[in-house]
Amino acid sequence: MPGGRKAQGGHISVEPRINERIRVPEVRLVGPNGEQVGIVALGDALRLAQESDLDLVEVAPTARPPVAKLMDYGKFKYESALKARESRKNQAQTVIKEIKLRPKIDPHDYGTKKGHVERFLRQGDKVKVTIMFRGREQSRPELGFRLLQRLAADVEELGFVESQPKQDGRNMIMVIGPHRRKSDAKADRSAQHGDRAAPRQRAARNSAAAAQPADGAGQAEPQSTPEAEAQA
Repeated sequence: MPGGRKAQGGHISVEPRINERIRVPEVRLVGPNGEQVGIVALGDALRLAQESDLDLVEVAPTARPPVAKLMDYGKFKYESALKARESRKNQAQTVIKEIKLRPKIDPHDYGTKKGHVERFLRQGDKVKVTIMFRGREQSRPELGFRLLQRLAADVEELGFVESQPKQDGRNMIMVIGPHRRKSDAKADRSAQHGDRAAPRQRAARNSAAAAQPADGAGQAEPQSTPEAEAQA
Protein backbone atom coordinates (compact mmCIF):
# COMPACT_ATOMS: atom_id res chain seq x y z
CA MET A 1 0.00 0.00 0.00
CA PRO A 2 1.19 3.62 -0.47
CA GLY A 3 3.77 4.68 2.07
CA GLY A 4 4.11 1.12 3.35
CA ARG A 5 1.13 1.59 5.66
CA LYS A 6 -0.76 -1.53 6.60
CA ALA A 7 -4.50 -1.65 6.45
CA GLN A 8 -6.06 -1.76 9.88
CA GLY A 9 -9.34 -3.53 10.40
CA GLY A 10 -12.15 -1.51 11.89
CA HIS A 11 -14.13 -2.39 14.96
CA ILE A 12 -16.72 -5.08 14.26
CA SER A 13 -19.92 -4.20 16.08
CA VAL A 14 -21.98 -6.97 17.61
CA GLU A 15 -24.95 -4.65 18.03
CA PRO A 16 -27.78 -5.15 15.51
CA ARG A 17 -28.58 -2.34 13.13
CA ILE A 18 -31.64 -0.33 14.13
CA ASN A 19 -33.88 2.26 12.46
CA GLU A 20 -32.01 4.46 9.98
CA ARG A 21 -28.84 2.35 10.27
CA ILE A 22 -30.56 -0.41 8.29
CA ARG A 23 -29.35 -0.07 4.67
CA VAL A 24 -31.52 -2.43 2.62
CA PRO A 25 -34.42 -1.63 0.28
CA GLU A 26 -36.89 -3.98 1.98
CA VAL A 27 -37.23 -6.22 5.02
CA ARG A 28 -39.31 -9.13 6.18
CA LEU A 29 -41.16 -7.41 9.00
CA VAL A 30 -42.16 -9.04 12.28
CA GLY A 31 -44.58 -7.25 14.57
CA PRO A 32 -43.98 -6.50 18.27
CA ASN A 33 -45.90 -9.62 19.34
CA GLY A 34 -44.15 -11.93 16.87
CA GLU A 35 -46.79 -11.68 14.16
CA GLN A 36 -45.58 -11.92 10.56
CA VAL A 37 -46.32 -8.71 8.66
CA GLY A 38 -44.57 -9.74 5.46
CA ILE A 39 -42.05 -8.18 3.10
CA VAL A 40 -42.33 -4.39 3.15
CA ALA A 41 -40.23 -1.49 1.92
CA LEU A 42 -37.77 -0.12 4.42
CA GLY A 43 -39.47 3.29 4.42
CA ASP A 44 -42.84 1.71 5.27
CA ALA A 45 -41.27 -0.34 8.07
CA LEU A 46 -39.65 2.76 9.56
CA ARG A 47 -42.97 4.60 9.35
CA LEU A 48 -44.74 1.79 11.21
CA ALA A 49 -42.03 1.83 13.88
CA GLN A 50 -42.40 5.58 14.34
CA GLU A 51 -46.21 5.37 14.52
CA SER A 52 -45.96 2.62 17.14
CA ASP A 53 -43.29 4.48 19.13
CA LEU A 54 -40.99 1.48 18.69
CA ASP A 55 -37.64 0.69 17.07
CA LEU A 56 -37.03 -1.24 13.88
CA VAL A 57 -34.35 -3.80 14.74
CA GLU A 58 -32.58 -6.00 12.17
CA VAL A 59 -32.65 -9.43 13.85
CA ALA A 60 -31.52 -11.61 10.93
CA PRO A 61 -29.25 -9.57 8.63
CA THR A 62 -28.09 -12.55 6.52
CA ALA A 63 -31.62 -13.59 5.51
CA ARG A 64 -32.92 -12.60 2.09
CA PRO A 65 -34.51 -10.17 2.61
CA PRO A 66 -33.22 -9.38 6.12
CA VAL A 67 -35.66 -9.91 8.97
CA ALA A 68 -36.50 -6.87 11.07
CA LYS A 69 -38.70 -6.67 14.15
CA LEU A 70 -40.64 -3.86 15.80
CA MET A 71 -39.61 -3.62 19.47
CA ASP A 72 -38.57 -1.33 22.29
CA TYR A 73 -34.84 -1.81 21.80
CA GLY A 74 -33.81 -0.09 25.04
CA LYS A 75 -36.10 -2.36 27.07
CA PHE A 76 -34.88 -5.39 25.10
CA LYS A 77 -31.23 -4.62 25.88
CA TYR A 78 -32.00 -4.08 29.57
CA GLU A 79 -33.88 -7.39 29.90
CA SER A 80 -31.16 -9.24 27.98
CA ALA A 81 -28.50 -7.87 30.35
CA LEU A 82 -30.55 -9.00 33.37
CA LYS A 83 -30.94 -12.50 31.92
CA ALA A 84 -27.22 -12.76 31.18
CA ARG A 85 -26.34 -11.62 34.70
CA GLU A 86 -28.76 -14.14 36.24
CA SER A 87 -27.36 -16.90 34.05
CA ARG A 88 -23.80 -16.13 35.16
CA LYS A 89 -24.91 -16.08 38.79
CA ASN A 90 -26.56 -19.50 38.47
CA GLN A 91 -23.51 -21.06 36.85
CA ALA A 92 -21.68 -22.88 39.62
CA GLN A 93 -17.95 -23.23 39.23
CA THR A 94 -16.67 -26.77 39.52
CA VAL A 95 -14.22 -27.15 42.39
CA ILE A 96 -11.57 -29.86 42.60
CA LYS A 97 -11.21 -31.25 46.10
CA GLU A 98 -8.23 -33.37 47.08
CA ILE A 99 -8.01 -36.44 49.30
CA LYS A 100 -4.68 -38.03 50.23
CA LEU A 101 -4.29 -41.70 51.13
CA ARG A 102 -1.47 -44.03 52.10
CA PRO A 103 -1.18 -47.42 50.37
CA LYS A 104 -1.53 -49.27 53.69
CA ILE A 105 -4.35 -47.17 55.13
CA ASP A 106 -6.28 -48.79 58.00
CA PRO A 107 -10.01 -49.57 57.55
CA HIS A 108 -11.24 -46.79 59.86
CA ASP A 109 -9.25 -44.08 58.09
CA TYR A 110 -10.34 -45.46 54.72
CA GLY A 111 -13.98 -45.20 55.74
CA THR A 112 -13.47 -41.61 56.85
CA LYS A 113 -11.71 -40.63 53.62
CA LYS A 114 -14.35 -42.39 51.52
CA GLY A 115 -17.04 -40.41 53.36
CA HIS A 116 -15.30 -37.18 52.40
CA VAL A 117 -15.18 -38.26 48.76
CA GLU A 118 -18.88 -39.12 48.80
CA ARG A 119 -19.76 -35.75 50.33
CA PHE A 120 -17.72 -33.87 47.72
CA LEU A 121 -19.36 -35.80 44.87
CA ARG A 122 -22.84 -35.14 46.25
CA GLN A 123 -21.99 -31.44 46.21
CA GLY A 124 -21.09 -31.72 42.52
CA ASP A 125 -17.34 -31.31 43.01
CA LYS A 126 -14.54 -33.30 41.41
CA VAL A 127 -12.17 -35.19 43.68
CA LYS A 128 -8.45 -35.62 43.12
CA VAL A 129 -7.31 -38.72 45.00
CA THR A 130 -3.59 -38.90 45.72
CA ILE A 131 -1.80 -42.02 46.95
CA MET A 132 1.44 -41.07 48.72
CA PHE A 133 4.25 -43.63 48.62
CA ARG A 134 7.09 -43.53 51.12
CA GLY A 135 10.28 -45.53 51.41
CA ARG A 136 9.89 -49.11 50.21
CA GLU A 137 6.27 -48.47 49.29
CA GLN A 138 7.54 -46.90 46.07
CA SER A 139 8.50 -50.36 44.81
CA ARG A 140 4.86 -51.54 45.21
CA PRO A 141 2.79 -49.21 43.00
CA GLU A 142 0.21 -51.97 42.55
CA LEU A 143 -0.89 -51.38 46.16
CA GLY A 144 -1.89 -47.82 45.31
CA PHE A 145 -3.51 -48.86 42.07
CA ARG A 146 -5.69 -51.47 43.81
CA LEU A 147 -6.66 -48.95 46.49
CA LEU A 148 -7.76 -46.44 43.87
CA GLN A 149 -9.75 -49.11 42.05
CA ARG A 150 -11.45 -50.04 45.32
CA LEU A 151 -12.37 -46.43 46.06
CA ALA A 152 -13.73 -45.88 42.54
CA ALA A 153 -15.93 -48.98 42.92
CA ASP A 154 -17.18 -47.86 46.35
CA VAL A 155 -18.36 -44.45 45.07
CA GLU A 156 -19.47 -45.44 41.56
CA GLU A 157 -23.10 -44.49 42.33
CA LEU A 158 -22.00 -40.90 42.93
CA GLY A 159 -19.09 -40.44 40.52
CA PHE A 160 -17.01 -41.87 37.72
CA VAL A 161 -13.30 -42.09 37.03
CA GLU A 162 -12.53 -39.04 34.94
CA SER A 163 -8.76 -39.49 34.95
CA GLN A 164 -7.32 -42.99 35.31
CA PRO A 165 -4.63 -43.67 37.94
CA LYS A 166 -1.20 -42.48 36.86
CA GLN A 167 2.16 -42.22 38.54
CA ASP A 168 3.34 -38.71 39.37
CA GLY A 169 6.78 -38.93 40.96
CA ARG A 170 6.33 -40.55 44.36
CA ASN A 171 2.55 -40.22 44.17
CA MET A 172 -0.25 -41.87 42.19
CA ILE A 173 -3.18 -39.68 41.17
CA MET A 174 -6.74 -40.37 40.04
CA VAL A 175 -9.58 -37.89 39.44
CA ILE A 176 -13.22 -38.80 40.11
CA GLY A 177 -15.95 -36.65 38.57
CA PRO A 178 -19.51 -36.33 39.90
CA HIS A 179 -22.48 -37.76 38.03
CA ARG A 180 -24.52 -34.65 38.80
CA ARG A 181 -23.79 -31.05 37.97
CA LYS A 182 -22.81 -28.53 40.60
CA SER A 183 -25.86 -26.36 39.88
CA ASP A 184 -28.21 -29.34 40.40
CA ALA A 185 -26.60 -30.18 43.73
CA LYS A 186 -26.88 -26.54 44.80
CA ALA A 187 -30.57 -26.44 43.88
CA ASP A 188 -31.25 -29.62 45.86
CA ARG A 189 -29.51 -28.21 48.93
CA SER A 190 -31.62 -25.05 48.70
CA ALA A 191 -34.81 -27.12 48.45
CA GLN A 192 -33.81 -29.26 51.43
CA HIS A 193 -33.06 -26.14 53.45
CA GLY A 194 -36.53 -24.82 52.64
CA ASP A 195 -38.13 -28.14 53.66
CA ARG A 196 -36.32 -28.09 56.99
CA ALA A 197 -37.27 -24.47 57.63
CA ALA A 198 -40.98 -24.99 56.96
CA PRO A 199 -41.74 -27.01 60.15
CA ARG A 200 -39.91 -24.43 62.26
CA GLN A 201 -41.92 -21.63 60.70
CA ARG A 202 -45.20 -23.48 61.29
CA ALA A 203 -44.22 -24.16 64.91
CA ALA A 204 -43.43 -20.47 65.42
CA ARG A 205 -46.79 -19.44 63.98
CA ASN A 206 -48.62 -21.98 66.18
CA SER A 207 -46.78 -20.78 69.28
CA ALA A 208 -47.65 -17.18 68.48
CA ALA A 209 -51.30 -18.09 67.98
CA ALA A 210 -51.42 -20.02 71.25
CA ALA A 211 -49.94 -17.07 73.12
CA GLN A 212 -52.74 -14.74 72.02
CA PRO A 213 -55.77 -14.81 74.42
CA ALA A 214 -59.12 -15.77 72.96
CA ASP A 215 -61.92 -13.20 72.78
CA GLY A 216 -63.13 -12.51 76.31
CA ALA A 217 -60.54 -14.82 77.85
CA GLY A 218 -58.43 -13.51 80.66
CA GLN A 219 -60.89 -10.76 81.60
CA ALA A 220 -61.75 -10.65 85.33
CA GLU A 221 -65.44 -10.99 86.26
CA PRO A 222 -66.89 -8.04 88.20
CA GLN A 223 -67.12 -8.73 91.92
CA SER A 224 -70.12 -7.71 94.00
CA THR A 225 -69.59 -5.25 96.84
CA PRO A 226 -71.69 -4.71 99.97
CA GLU A 227 -72.82 -1.32 98.61
CA ALA A 228 -74.02 -2.92 95.39
CA GLU A 229 -75.90 -5.62 97.30
CA ALA A 230 -77.55 -3.00 99.49
CA GLN A 231 -78.73 -1.03 96.45
CA ALA A 232 -80.09 -4.26 94.93
